[in-house]
Amino acid sequence: MFRQRKILLTVLAGLTVLGAACSSTSSSSASSSGSSSSTGSSSHVYTLGLLTDLTGPAASSAETSPQGVQAGTWLASQEGYTIKYVVADTATNPTQVLSAAQQLVQQDHVDAVVAISALTFGAASWLTQQGVPVVGVAEDGPEWLTSMNMFSTFGPVDTTKVTTTFGDFVKMEGATNVGSLGYSISPSSSEAAQAAAISAENAGLKAGYVNAAFPFGSTNVAPVAIAMKNAGIDAFTSQTDPNTSFALLAALKQQGVTPKVAVLPTGYGGDLQQAGPGALQEAQGVYFLSTFEPVEMHTAATQQFQKALKAVGVTGDPTYAEYAGYTSVALFVDGLKAAGTTGPTASQLISALASVKAFDAAGLLGTHTLDMSDRTGVVGGPGNCYYMTKAQNGGFVTVANADPICGTVIPGKTVSPAS
Repeated sequence: MFRQRKILLTVLAGLTVLGAACSSTSSSSASSSGSSSSTGSSSHVYTLGLLTDLTGPAASSAETSPQGVQAGTWLASQEGYTIKYVVADTATNPTQVLSAAQQLVQQDHVDAVVAISALTFGAASWLTQQGVPVVGVAEDGPEWLTSMNMFSTFGPVDTTKVTTTFGDFVKMEGATNVGSLGYSISPSSSEAAQAAAISAENAGLKAGYVNAAFPFGSTNVAPVAIAMKNAGIDAFTSQTDPNTSFALLAALKQQGVTPKVAVLPTGYGGDLQQAGPGALQEAQGVYFLSTFEPVEMHTAATQQFQKALKAVGVTGDPTYAEYAGYTSVALFVDGLKAAGTTGPTASQLISALASVKAFDAAGLLGTHTLDMSDRTGVVGGPGNCYYMTKAQNGGFVTVANADPICGTVIPGKTVSPAS
């Protein structure tokens, strides 16, 4: 059985309950006490604003992001940096994401925004116009490619390009006919769903079902499951949040379809644990991809990550959002180091972040690193590599020849940008 996951909401002094249901945006703050170090400046306090989906459909992949940021601030404190953070909830509502970002900048006066949201694109233009440094994960749209103030911990992924990685992997695992699902409202989701089909075809497989226009966050997946069955798919990927992906797994089972290969971009670790007993049962045999090292690899970086989570009261397998929050703080600290001054201005911090040439996400990118000024070379993550795990026997195991599996960009193959 999975280890029980516990989140202690009162670990750090100053952590307040998130009252998302009470207003259009919610805010909470936590602080980590820094220790003196020759690296950082414990006398200076930096404030990060976390823009994330605590409630609404995207909460299934983002609601644990505060714990990831909290773990990151603990790690930063070990290097002498004192960082506190405040949280603004987008409620997964396109009309609220901008006001949430404005709250962080205009009311909370943050030094930088940590964006872990499926709707970051709704606030990106304003944040860029205001010259606000943004770190986070490019999970939503193309603004991470074009906005020079925004920096993603797994790179500004260009989802209009296609790599061999996905197709090579599902072929290696025995697939012959692939189905693909993505959200219409999210450019990265829609484009990734199309790219997966092209990658599969490049590997000599059939792309029997492609739906890149599914309603955001919906769990009404029965028609999709029927269509996939009729198309004869024996593999699929769902470029969606865990709630949609797990619902599709269950719907396929009801249709008598057990794919040889099911690959999900989110749901690994704690996400699957929190999805409930039904999800645990349905996900056995499912593959999960990550651009960061899974903790089952037991590297120095994953052990440090788990130590940081434990230090702030989180036990059990980490979630995608915890990886995202933790690595985002690591990137912010690398920017501070590159700035070479205590309390850099916003423009100085943006320039410093752009000068980071070998970001390794606190070691979680393994042997690959990112040049933060590269806006064209990252397609499928650093080195076009993914770490693959498989849900098996109540836990996760790494996949042979896929820790990581890396590919190349396919010349002449592109996806039409989502409108």
